[in-house]
Amino acid sequence: MQSSTPAPRATGRPRSAAADAAILAATREALVELGWSKLTLSDVAVRAGVAKTTLYRRWSGKNELVVDAVAELFDELELPDRGTLGADIEGVVLQFAAILARPEAKSGLMAVVAESTRDEALRERIRASIVDRQKRLVLEGRSRAQARGELPPSADPMEAARTVDLIFDVVAGAVVHRCLVSAEPADEEWVRSFTKMLVAGLAATSAG
Repeated sequence: MQSSTPAPRATGRPRSAAADAAILAATREALVELGWSKLTLSDVAVRAGVAKTTLYRRWSGKNELVVDAVAELFDELELPDRGTLGADIEGVVLQFAAILARPEAKSGLMAVVAESTRDEALRERIRASIVDRQKRLVLEGRSRAQARGELPPSADPMEAARTVDLIFDVVAGAVVHRCLVSAEPADEEWVRSFTKMLVAGLAATSAG
């Protein structure tokens, strides 16, 4: 005898990856054309070809939407394997600088960082969506350098975590300041000099 109990149904509508991609692309387009102050979720919905309710099911407001739109750009970063720690760092820093040179990255990042000075929840979203996600590059680079014998193995996990945070802060801080605050080019010459200083510091720290 078959059970008369109906099978449970999934609740809610599954998210569409295509819709998410269209919304984030439309957000970046609107940032370039309108700027932060004039960007609205209604305009983004029209550009993306979705209903406004679709945006609100995914993002509660403009701040969160712009953070995710910018974060998607930084997810393009990859650590190249060029044979040495210094060369690997140069490769990823040049990629980072190229992304920051894009109008949508420049306007979006500066806007959300400014807004986050008075919004703790937004700071947490920036940390989770951009900072923590991109620390993967430092972890990968350190692991690769250790495998090559360029850096010693990490004996203390807590100290290793602090070192990862410090390396990320140094790289991100220097490149963002160079590109967005000083508005100077992070060209190959600058990147080479910066990398040389960073690698020398890592070597000295490891020796100490």
